[in-house]
Amino acid sequence: MRVGMGYDVHRLTEGRDLILGGVKIPYEKGLLGHSDADVLIHAVMDALLGAAALGDIGRHFPDTDPMYKGISSIRLLEHVGRLLEEERYLVENIDATIIAQRPKMLPHIESMRKNIAETLGISVDQVNIKATTEEGLGFTGTGEGISSQAVCLLEKITNYSSFDVTPGGACSTCSGCRRISEEQG
Repeated sequence: MRVGMGYDVHRLTEGRDLILGGVKIPYEKGLLGHSDADVLIHAVMDALLGAAALGDIGRHFPDTDPMYKGISSIRLLEHVGRLLEEERYLVENIDATIIAQRPKMLPHIESMRKNIAETLGISVDQVNIKATTEEGLGFTGTGEGISSQAVCLLEKITNYSSFDVTPGGACSTCSGCRRISEEQG
């Protein structure tokens, strides 16, 4: 069992879309960043990468690389999911919190959960997202930015048996991961 935590923050600014959990949320401001600045997905990715001891999003997707300019964070999360599969990790659960004074997140949370679950090839009931305000305190409370925190639990596929069930260390007999499901479908 491996536990990871992630945190991200971005400044709110005019002239940008507000994207959280892969959902475009109607609001007069958006988050400033090199990619789409989706703080929720960024915190989730850092939690997943941390649990697998694979570094952080800055290492994998540097903001100095023009390839990631304006990219959807959902695409980056797909890449993180592939890295976890290569290392033979299963996502047990993700629990995340969005910290924002406005806009209200409740109408969008189920779509966010669905986006994250579909991207990682897990069940929606393995993803929990909460939102809170800071009662007008700090940079999120004054509406200057939005932050997010996430924790996750990973399990190594080989931990489900007293021996490595993958012949030669490569997936071929398990129907649990996305790679096998895609090959069969």
